[in-house]
Amino acid sequence: MKGSSRPRPKCQASASFLPKPNICSPTFSPIRLFTSSYIEKNQRRLRKRKEVLVSGLANAGIRCLKSNAGLFCWVDMRHLLSSYTFEAEMELWIKILREVGLNVSPGSSCHCTEPGWFRMCFANMSEETLNLSMQRIKAFVDSTAADTRRRSPTKWIFQLSSYDREADR
Repeated sequence: MKGSSRPRPKCQASASFLPKPNICSPTFSPIRLFTSSYIEKNQRRLRKRKEVLVSGLANAGIRCLKSNAGLFCWVDMRHLLSSYTFEAEMELWIKILREVGLNVSPGSSCHCTEPGWFRMCFANMSEETLNLSMQRIKAFVDSTAADTRRRSPTKWIFQLSSYDREADR
């Protein structure tokens, strides 16, 4: 024979007679193993992100609707509206977008029938980004509350002034 021909190893011939694992069988499925591991890890990650979001918003004085699953939370920001209208909701959305740098979804864009509700997604950001977002939203709420206190007199001033007028009569 021309050239060198290698002899075929005996183990290769005998290996063809060994049973091959069936990767489609329910007992041995790398896809199934990956999927169950991925789902468990993702559920833990989403649960933790939701807890960070809800506690961060609560720290800022913002309530959320309770839920047990999902990728977002319904957030109640009615107390931050300048008036109870969908126009005020859009103004607040633009203000949050420009001043805070967060794009939360106004409830009206999701067919919510009551102004002041927003949809905040927590699934599409890293933990660091979520923590930064919570710091920014708290600073925004604190500054908005301070602006509101400076612009409008508190209720006790009106009560006091009406009491004084009754005393003058």
